[in-house]
Amino acid sequence: MRLSNLTLAQVRAPVRTPAYDRTATRVGVVHFGPGAFHRAHQAWYFDRMLAWQPDLAICAVSLRSSDVRDALASQNGLYALAEKEADPAVQVIGSIAEVLVAPEDPDAVFARLDQARYVTSTVTEKGYCLTTGGELDLGHPDIRRDLETPGRPVSLVGWITEALRRCKAAGRPPFTTISCDNLSDNGLKLRRAVIRFAEARGEVDLAAWIEAEAAFPCSMVDSITPATDDALREQVAAALGLTDAWPVQRERFVQWVVEDSLGADAALFARAGVTVARAVAPFERAKLRLLNGAHSTLAYAGLGLGHATVSGAMGDPRLASFVEQMMRQDVAPSLDAPELDVPAYVGEVLTRFRNPAIVHRLSQIAWDGSQKLRFRLLETASEALAAGRPVDRLAVGVAAWMRFVVRQHRAGAALVDPLADTLAAIAASCDGSDADVDRFLALESVFPPALVGQHPFRSAVARAYVDLEAALRL
Repeated sequence: MRLSNLTLAQVRAPVRTPAYDRTATRVGVVHFGPGAFHRAHQAWYFDRMLAWQPDLAICAVSLRSSDVRDALASQNGLYALAEKEADPAVQVIGSIAEVLVAPEDPDAVFARLDQARYVTSTVTEKGYCLTTGGELDLGHPDIRRDLETPGRPVSLVGWITEALRRCKAAGRPPFTTISCDNLSDNGLKLRRAVIRFAEARGEVDLAAWIEAEAAFPCSMVDSITPATDDALREQVAAALGLTDAWPVQRERFVQWVVEDSLGADAALFARAGVTVARAVAPFERAKLRLLNGAHSTLAYAGLGLGHATVSGAMGDPRLASFVEQMMRQDVAPSLDAPELDVPAYVGEVLTRFRNPAIVHRLSQIAWDGSQKLRFRLLETASEALAAGRPVDRLAVGVAAWMRFVVRQHRAGAALVDPLADTLAAIAASCDGSDADVDRFLALESVFPPALVGQHPFRSAVARAYVDLEAALRL
């Protein structure tokens, strides 16, 4: 039998089911991009809120694909969320009241937007149609199309702008828009894009109204969410005693930080576990430098030592000890996050890294290193040097990345990186000496000249490159 409203009472214990009457809930949230992460993350938070606030059910909107709608329609939007831990748990999420496919029924989407208190989104960075500088790309095909036919939008920016125009025309207050994508200053960038789109439509008054009245709080999200597979479907069916066409899974750790512009709802969000903060940037920086910086170091050093997964690398005492020292002694001092307990956060990250139930492959983390190093390790190194702190441990991840690039080239393996061709040419000229380091450091699109020009950094990277295992014993 299939999971649905009719079979919900048959779900086996100890699986948790919604702690509220679904028939008494009303849609107050429109979410664009109902993929696995949204259903494992924001929908979980709203599921908790519905126990106290019945008008925050979700209308999930897919901008293109009908896959989620087709899977969940006969399940009345219900699905299972499995927490992948040593002591796994399964619960049924009931916060999604319906799933709409925007191109099939735009009028229904606008009707839901008319009654929305919140509009949220997980459409990936490319879904915002921004330039490399973070501004709206007016030449993007979707933006050009939406400027020509604004009443039938295809882009997230087009949908939000037109919905806000209708709010203004009807004399209603605007909804609050919360971007939940991994995009720094996501709320600010989305706000600028919507205002710019309204101006490009020739509606200066609308742009001014949006700027004055509409809230676009920044937010940060975090929880490792592996893709759904048949093994998960079997695990969930055994737990429920029912079939679920599209369950989702994540680690138990979950974090949502939202800038404090939620008004009276701030207490509700906080009660559900959301961190409502004066500023989101310090949390973003902590995640980027502590979690992502350590991830990259583990990936490049771990692959060089023969490990395949994060938990496997953390089982190597050398790597586990090294990464913890780097996080606590080299990265933490670079953070100014008064609302975050940094030592406790480091402990949480290390615990997450050791979770054997989450198969997080180092090879995937290693992708696009040329684009990630600056934000994950190099900026921290620059600040450490300016403060007179050592950079030896921070240099290890950089040197390990160089070794990784050379190994991939020599093995004839693909290098997933926007600079793959340039990096392959550098790797072809490497001979294993510390002269290789100079070849990489000359790549100004990756390494800031001001950092490269500092001897302590160059020498630390060179030492680690020549003997990575010795470097791990620092």
